[in-house]
Amino acid sequence: MPLFARRPTAAAVPDLLPPPGLHLLAMEFRAPWEFGAVLPAWPLLQNAPLGDGHSIIVFPGLTAGDPTTLPLRHYLESRNYQTFGWGQGLNLGPRPGVLETARRMLEETCQRSGARVSLVGWSLGGVYARELAKEMPDRVRCVITLGTPFAGPHTSTNAWRIYQFASGRDPGREHEQHDLPVAPPVPTTSIYSRSDGVVAWRGSIQAPAPHNPHTENIEVVASHFGLGLNPSAWWVVADRLSQPAGMGGTWKPFQRPRIPGGRLLFPDPQRG
Repeated sequence: MPLFARRPTAAAVPDLLPPPGLHLLAMEFRAPWEFGAVLPAWPLLQNAPLGDGHSIIVFPGLTAGDPTTLPLRHYLESRNYQTFGWGQGLNLGPRPGVLETARRMLEETCQRSGARVSLVGWSLGGVYARELAKEMPDRVRCVITLGTPFAGPHTSTNAWRIYQFASGRDPGREHEQHDLPVAPPVPTTSIYSRSDGVVAWRGSIQAPAPHNPHTENIEVVASHFGLGLNPSAWWVVADRLSQPAGMGGTWKPFQRPRIPGGRLLFPDPQRG
């Protein structure tokens, strides 16, 4: 089976999209403060919509593992979801057996719960989530990514050399062989930050998809390393997971919550 399923070509990907500058990369050190903001934000976070109890698999970023997604998963469990880590240790790229195990986990989780499963992916983990949804759309309820680089060249991130070293794969060749920018055929949300110091934010923008009108790009103020720990991003994830299942007309795009500082936390939910 190929690394990722081939799909129809998406909108043109920019050939020249530089990675974030050193000033943004230096700002990645603010990630611990983003997580520290969870405690004072907790009362507001508990006002996010409750879920219907369906299952969610959360994929970590490059060189990260399930412990990094544990805070987000605990929060989602407080919103009435059943969450699972990816269960494969550190994410060192799509090495032999990784995607096969992910497919099997999705299938087993779907069979066990008796319902479609939502997929949430942080950075590289979001690529897994998107591609699994393309391969197995009848098993996936929705896809949510956080700072995932799917719409730009591999050189639009400050981590492509780390990916090459960790995975043993040529990221440039993989971008040429697979249509990562194509949207999955299920409701899809890309959460991004213009102050991301690792991934060029334009590389996380989903182009309009004629085959799927239920796609959106939502901006939050966060670092790349803090996206999965950021209270604003958590709110968006919980809000999007609460959407009704399926591709019917009940799906609605994200609306900025009416909370103190909402315009600062969510600069423009429809911009992209």
